[in-house]
Parts: sequence; structure tokens; C-alpha cells
Amino acid sequence: MSNSTPATDNEKKKSKGNKSPCSPSRVLHIRQIPNGVTGAEVVSLGLPFGKVTNLLMLRGKGQAFLEMASIDAAVSMVNYYTPAPPHLHNQPVYIQYSNYKELRTDNQHNQARPQATLQGVNAVQHGNLGITNAFAAEGGVLPSHGSVLRIVVENVFYPVTLDILYQIFSKFGFVLKIVMFHKNNQFQVLLQYADATNAYYAKMSLDGHSIYSGCCTLRIDFSKLTNLTVKYNNDKSRDFTRIDLPFGDGQRTMETSLSTPFASQNTVIPSYTGPPGFAPPLGFNQGAGPAVPPVPGALGPLTVTTSAAPGHMTIPGIPGNSVLLVSNLNPEAITPYGLFILFGVYGDVHRVKIMFKKRGIALVQMADATQAQLAINYLNGQRLYGRVMHATLSKYQTIQLPREGQEDKGLTKDYSNSPLHRFKNPCSKNFQNIFPPSATLHLSNIPPSVTVDDLKNLFTSKGSTVKGFKFFQKDCKMALIQLGSVEEAVHALIELHNHDFGENQHLRVSFSKSTI
Repeated sequence: MSNSTPATDNEKKKSKGNKSPCSPSRVLHIRQIPNGVTGAEVVSLGLPFGKVTNLLMLRGKGQAFLEMASIDAAVSMVNYYTPAPPHLHNQPVYIQYSNYKELRTDNQHNQARPQATLQGVNAVQHGNLGITNAFAAEGGVLPSHGSVLRIVVENVFYPVTLDILYQIFSKFGFVLKIVMFHKNNQFQVLLQYADATNAYYAKMSLDGHSIYSGCCTLRIDFSKLTNLTVKYNNDKSRDFTRIDLPFGDGQRTMETSLSTPFASQNTVIPSYTGPPGFAPPLGFNQGAGPAVPPVPGALGPLTVTTSAAPGHMTIPGIPGNSVLLVSNLNPEAITPYGLFILFGVYGDVHRVKIMFKKRGIALVQMADATQAQLAINYLNGQRLYGRVMHATLSKYQTIQLPREGQEDKGLTKDYSNSPLHRFKNPCSKNFQNIFPPSATLHLSNIPPSVTVDDLKNLFTSKGSTVKGFKFFQKDCKMALIQLGSVEEAVHALIELHNHDFGENQHLRVSFSKSTI
């Protein structure tokens, strides 16, 4: 590739349509960027998905090219933002794969970026190159600082727990330790990241913002401490690298379920008109300064789970993990296959394990961490077989298959080579059709011989109440069917996805965003 601006005629043509070119690339083309958006803000879109290794801003054209360190990170980013475009300065921007496989931005006449500064900063920072590149591009140099933040929470109108802080701050990197305390009549927190660059980015993004609208405001600076010492893992202090630490004596236990106090507070999470599951985190106004990326799962307390059992505490799962802990299941009705099909709507499920002695609890291993987070967003709190299911990250990083001769009763299943995976092909339309559970189901792959009555009778035979049905006008292989409730539709999807009509014709079922 030459050193001229990489916006070829081919790229310009593509920029008119919203479709991504089919072959994934780690270079992403970002369009319709408003005037005044900085390189740091563009980079902030990519950081939750992995390391950003280069940036090229085409300021006159309102476009940019962002290079991720890996194709996997780029695919995760495109899959995440396609159904819900991110906003910069309150304007949607559109992200697609570029034709370019890498960016070479040396000697760019329109890139005011001192290369010596860039290389110097990159040599010092082994953390997220994206941050350093972006700041060098803006003509700045990262200050030297440690990886420990001191956080003062002001106007604490709603309770702020260690788990809530962990979920907020882990969006910016691996959180190693948290200590909460009161000092000078202030609620204060010390929080240590694995990397100083993550600490810098979290401070830049979160300082001055409120966890909830109008209250629980974060004031963040760098601590003089270089390392935190944590003696106990409880609701006031936690070392996430050591699950063996004692709970400590005389400490309060996490007795309350967070869902209770927050469910009744309508003002906690600000209203959001975009797609469900992609709410902007924590009610931040995306105005001045780098936008806080709408990271999967950044819904504060709505995704936090704590144990209701006195004296028992749920250690949050490993950040970046792909194994989910799914609880409050109906032991009479749940099967590994049922979980495989349901969670498979949001990612490729590799393994499922229902606990031998506690049939209401299961582990679900997804293909990657992004899919795991997507499944949490959409399925945590969903009713399944008469119970409200809870989904969170597990402390386990893989599901072990039973050894030969080990009693298992078919409760552990390996689906890693299943032909039913929806996301094996990176160009699949399934990536663009991920929706929350809904009472209306999208049916496809319907054989020509199957009639409206055949389909209605099929769903009725599985216990569904059919409220509406229509074939697509242009394509009679597809239809929408509206059932009596979201829970009915969830059960029907589990029962009838991959239903065999004979002659190797299998029904495809997914949730729809439409109603009939």
C-alpha cells in the first residue's frame, strides 16, 4: 500500500452503503464522524475489544481508519456495533471492515503526529497502544503515573457496592484489587489496575461523571501508592488475583440482593431509547471529552449479582472470561441442549454443564468473551420455565468434560463441533440480527410445501398460543409468528429451532425486532 491517503474509489463507493465488506480485516473504516471529534475519542470505540495499534484520521472527509491488533478484536467490534452504531458527539458513526489489511501512516502530510513522540511513548507503555497513539496524535504525551487510582464518590444517594465499582472500572482494563473506606466524611476507594495505561484511560473517561443521573459522582486522581495490600476478600476489600483470602471477622456480609433496591428506583438508570442491551453506560453524557464507549454489560447494578445467603459472597467472575454461571434454573425442565440452543442465539456455545448436585445451576462456555457478555446482556433476568434466570461471568475459565467412568447422567455436553452454531461464518447475516428475547419469532428455511396452518399447528402442539402470523411477501421461506408472551417464545425457540420438516429441511428460529 502506498503512503497516499487510503481512501480509494472502491472505499468511497462502499462508504455510501452500510454493508460491511465480507472479508474481515483488522483495519476498520469509520464513517460520518462529526467535526471536532478527536483521535482519542475514535480510539475509545475500539479499546473495549482489544489493543488498538494504529489510527488514521481523514478530518476533511469525516472518516477514520482504526487498526486493531488482531482480526478477532476487529470482528468483535464490528459484530457489537453493527446492530447499534456508537455515538460520538451525539451523532451515530458507522463501522465496517476496510479493504486494507494494515495501516502504514508514516509520512502522512495530513497527520499531525510527531513520530518520535509516538515511538517514545510506545516504548515506555506496554499497555494499550491505542491510547498512546491517539494521545501522541493529538500532540500530547502520557504523564508518568502509577496503576492505583484514588476515587472519591460524592453525593451517594444510592448504595455503591464493590461489585458495582468493579463492573464499571473493569471496562477499561483488568482490575486487580479494590479497597473501600470512609475518610474525612467521604466515601473513598483505592483501585489498582494491572497496567498504568488502563488507570490513565479510566481516569480520563470517568472523572467527574455520575454513576446514576445526578448522584454518586466520581472524583478520580492517582494515588501515591504503587501497590495495594488486601488482607480479606469481602464487601469492603477484594483481591481478584487471590480467591483464597479469608472473609475476615466482624465484617458485614453481602446479604441483600442488589436487584431488590434498584428494581423499584425508576430514576437510577436514565431512560434510553436505543436498542435494549446496548444502553449507554451509567448515564454519562457523551459531551466534552472522550466518549465513554458503550461497552457490553455496562449497565451498572443491573448486571451485578450477589448472593442472598448471609455469610456467603459471590466472587465476581474473571474479566474477559467466556464461561457463564447460569442460576435459578428450573431443574425439572432444563437440559444441556435447551441451554445450548437458547445461549446459541447470542454466540457459539462450546460446552454446557448442569451441576450434578444442584440442577438449578449450570455453566455455559461461549466461543469468546464478547459473546459471553452479549449473552449476559440479553438473557440475565429472562424468565425460563417459570423462573427468572440469572447469568453472570463464572470464576471457571473452562468446562471440564467428565472422565471415563465418572457419573454424570448426561449433564455435561460438548457442542464445540455442532453444525448448529450460528456465528461460524464471520460474514453471516446472523451477526446483524441479534435481538433481545421477544414474543415475535423470525422463522426461516421454511419448505414450499409447509402452509400457514402447518406452522401454527406445529407451534400450538408445543404449548404456544399463536397471536399472529405472516409470510414475508418477497420470500415465502421466511415468516414472523407472534406468540402469547416472551417466555412462550423462548420455550418455542428452544423446542423448534432446527425442527426437521423431512428431506433434510430444518427450520431456523430467532427472535425478531418486529411485531405483526
